[in-house]
Amino acid sequence: MFNIPNTLTFFRLLLIPVFVVVFYIPVEEAPMWAAAIFTLAAITDWFDGFLARQLKQQTPFGAFLDPVADKVMVAVALVLIVDEYSSPLVAVPAMIMIGREIIISALREWMAEIGQRAQVAVSWIGKWKTTIQMLALIGLIWQQSLYMIWGSYGLLYIATGLTLLSAYDYLKAAWGDLTRSA
Repeated sequence: MFNIPNTLTFFRLLLIPVFVVVFYIPVEEAPMWAAAIFTLAAITDWFDGFLARQLKQQTPFGAFLDPVADKVMVAVALVLIVDEYSSPLVAVPAMIMIGREIIISALREWMAEIGQRAQVAVSWIGKWKTTIQMLALIGLIWQQSLYMIWGSYGLLYIATGLTLLSAYDYLKAAWGDLTRSA
C-alpha cells in the first residue's frame, strides 16, 4: 500500500489544508506561495501516475485514491477562486467543472458496476482539460499581474470547453448502457 506513488498522493492530500491556510494568510506574498503549493500538488499528480507505471507500483488503493486527491484539490481551488473573484466569470466555469466531475465519477462507478468501466476510461481530452485547468488555476491563484489574470481567464474557459467536450464523450460512450431497458 505504501509505495512512492501512493506516498505522493497522500502528500497531495496533506497539501490541501496547507494550501487553504496559505491562500487566506493576509500577506502580500500569500498568492504566490498558495500558487506554488498548488503547482507542487499538480506536479505530484502527474509524477505519481508516471512513477506508478514506470516502477510497476500500481495498486488498487492508488487507483482509488489518486483521482480522489485530484478532484478534491481542484474543487477546493475552484471554490477558493470563486470566493476570491466573486464573479460569474469564475463561478459559472467552476460550477460546470465541479458538476462534471460529480457526474462523470458517478458514471464511471455505475459503468464499473455493470462491467463496462473501460468504456469511460480517461481520454486525451480529459488529460488536456486537466493540464489547462491546472494552469488556469495557478494563474488565478497567483494573480501576479493583470495579464496573468486575463490569460488565466482564457485558459479557464478553454478548460471549461474541454470539460464539456469530455463529458459529452464519456456520456456518448455510455449512452447505450444508460438507455437500455432493464
